[in-house]
Amino acid sequence: MRVRSSSVWRRHLTEQIPAQPRPANGAKAAKTKPVGRIRLPQKLRNLELALLVFACVINGAAIVLVQLGALGHIDTQLVLLGAGLTVLAFGMHIAMRFVARDADPFLLPIVTVLNGLGIAMIYRIDIAEQDAGWESAAVRQVAWSAIAIVAAIVTILLIRNHRVLFRYTYLSGLIAIVLLLLPLVPGLGQRRDGAQVWIGFGDFATFQPGEIAKIALAVFFAGYLVRARDSLSMVGTKFLGMRFPRVRDLGPLLVVWALSMAVIVFQRDLGTGLLYFGLFLVMLYVATGRFSWVLIGLVLFFGGAIIAASSLEYVNARVVNWLDAFNPDIYDRDPGGSYQLVQGLFGLANGGLIGTGLGRGMPEITPVAQSDYIIASLGEELGLGGLFAILVLYVLFVARGFRIGFAGQDDFGKLLGVGLSFVVALQIFIVVGGVTRVIPLTGLTTPFLAAGGSSLVANWIIVALLLRLSDTIRNHPRLVIDG
Repeated sequence: MRVRSSSVWRRHLTEQIPAQPRPANGAKAAKTKPVGRIRLPQKLRNLELALLVFACVINGAAIVLVQLGALGHIDTQLVLLGAGLTVLAFGMHIAMRFVARDADPFLLPIVTVLNGLGIAMIYRIDIAEQDAGWESAAVRQVAWSAIAIVAAIVTILLIRNHRVLFRYTYLSGLIAIVLLLLPLVPGLGQRRDGAQVWIGFGDFATFQPGEIAKIALAVFFAGYLVRARDSLSMVGTKFLGMRFPRVRDLGPLLVVWALSMAVIVFQRDLGTGLLYFGLFLVMLYVATGRFSWVLIGLVLFFGGAIIAASSLEYVNARVVNWLDAFNPDIYDRDPGGSYQLVQGLFGLANGGLIGTGLGRGMPEITPVAQSDYIIASLGEELGLGGLFAILVLYVLFVARGFRIGFAGQDDFGKLLGVGLSFVVALQIFIVVGGVTRVIPLTGLTTPFLAAGGSSLVANWIIVALLLRLSDTIRNHPRLVIDG
């Protein structure tokens, strides 16, 4: 690893430090301080504070509207729990004022309002199912949200510079493999809805380690590609105007493809396998700049999809449901029919442009409306306009993440920022595409919205890492790392 001066840093200093007249008679020049760097962090955090207050007002209003629409009165139980969650969000803001003063000011408010809207909708479905007590899904979601925010705060406090993660490239890969194998351990792994992706001890606690594995894989992919980018980007055979890699350089892509197929076959989790392969393919393209890698990856993807659809019954069922969802024979098939998909589409249609209003729809008709189909639930009660607003928040989040990644001066930070942001973007595409019947349904959770503690913890840690990246980039623009 070499550290060298960056022209960007010299240009940055030139912009911040005004030119001083040369002193007469050999007198020493007065020392000057950079201008504009002292107030900038304070302005960023003040902007974040204002947006965070606005986000919390939206969350509180959503819960109150759900109660008024579904119950006709205000119940203080979840309002108080939501207030406790608000305190933790402000706690993260305060922590960033001390340890990440230059961090991006938009990420925390965006994920706070998404998390709050998810809790409000889960609470609304609990009311419809007459399960609004302390054991309800909404209360569990609030508890998991608190754990997730605390995990994000701990991440911000422990990781003061993202470049530290570069040292643990191969350890991160080992951790990811161990996490992926845990659900297959007898007595520890648990099967739910046909998927073997959970671990737990009886009914006491369950967790999906694959959610944390995607973060470890992003760190591993970033570190590995920084070290191997020369052989992956410069060597190869030119064909049809593109430079294709050598056969022996296809090893990493084939390994990740095999890993993704193993997740689909042994854990019966189509969405997660697609997520891992898509993550590596995009990071590989960013690292090398060679479109030939994308073409090879697409060939592997469609080849694997054809093999899985023809040989795995549950994959074939998802494809059939997607292609012929309104066929009565497929709609009524139990289990594995298209009833869930069709009910979700009817719910979106019932919402129309402006929605039925929070607490006034019937999202509970769709199976697992609080997790897999929370997008359809929100679309029914908030309408197409509200759903577009939510998607705009996701677009802003991903755009800020990409901006953070590409603004970095070291290749590892660039790949890590892009990879973590793309994980969220790909999840959104897979979930929304499946619910709206653009692509086959895969069963992934909607980041920050859907019920599920594992997903919440992992995605809040991703937020913390992106915040740390943005802070490090602004504080240390002079360092450039070469693998």
